[in-house]
Amino acid sequence: MEKSNKNLRKYFPVFVLPTLIAFTLFFIVPFLMGIGLSFTKFATINNAKWVGLDNYIKAFTFDNEFIHALGFTSLFTVVSIITVNVFSFALALLLTKGIKGTNFFRSVFFLPNLIGGIVLGYIWNLLINGILIKFGVDITFASKYGFWGLVLLTNWQLIGYMMVIYIAGLQNISEDLLEAASIDGASPFTILFKIKIPMVMPSITICMFLTLTNTFKMFDQNLALTAGAPQKTTEMLALNIYNTFYGRVGWQGVGQAKAVVFFILVAVIAFIQLKLTNKKEVEQ
Repeated sequence: MEKSNKNLRKYFPVFVLPTLIAFTLFFIVPFLMGIGLSFTKFATINNAKWVGLDNYIKAFTFDNEFIHALGFTSLFTVVSIITVNVFSFALALLLTKGIKGTNFFRSVFFLPNLIGGIVLGYIWNLLINGILIKFGVDITFASKYGFWGLVLLTNWQLIGYMMVIYIAGLQNISEDLLEAASIDGASPFTILFKIKIPMVMPSITICMFLTLTNTFKMFDQNLALTAGAPQKTTEMLALNIYNTFYGRVGWQGVGQAKAVVFFILVAVIAFIQLKLTNKKEVEQ
């Protein structure tokens, strides 16, 4: 064991160095350059002109598009976190009961996660419009249609993936523990809320984190399903940043400033969520 540890320490830099170099060159350096560019007005990197906090001020005060996108994204994220995790956990409970065809159903529910976001958005655009057109409207007629269309799409895509994680957590619960609770007279409701849910808190932490980050950063599906229509009322943060950077001449710096704010928001919210759910794990 000691010899193995010495060999590991000896060759550790050899294996880590290539990844560390790539991570530095393609993530750390561009990220730091992006922060720097958020304080400048530029069309290309070579002609950047320092403007201080003007880009950040303009992002929040020039119009209400960024603020609206933040509110829309936040509401969408909250609804999606609740619906995705409730339905995926319910499916996981159902598919750990030993019913016939369990493996088939697990595969079927997981498949939507393999479809790309753009393709998924266009598919659901056709499906939803095929229904709404019978009532004389389409998904871009009002923001409520776009909102619930995005929620439906997100649930269809993510539920199967989260279900697999919950199944892994549920299968790790000791059968002896569940049997002892049943012998002691615990009802299925009590077993669920007093044993199963506390025991799968690590899975809940992972699923909530993945749902939060995936929904808050959503771009492809938003672009394909509604493209922000009508009148940018269904435009989420990532799409708003894209449209600012590429759709407005001279606004590249403002788009970069929005991207920095976006990164900070996602990082802070995800960190708070992880701390809160990890605390529950420790308590349980």
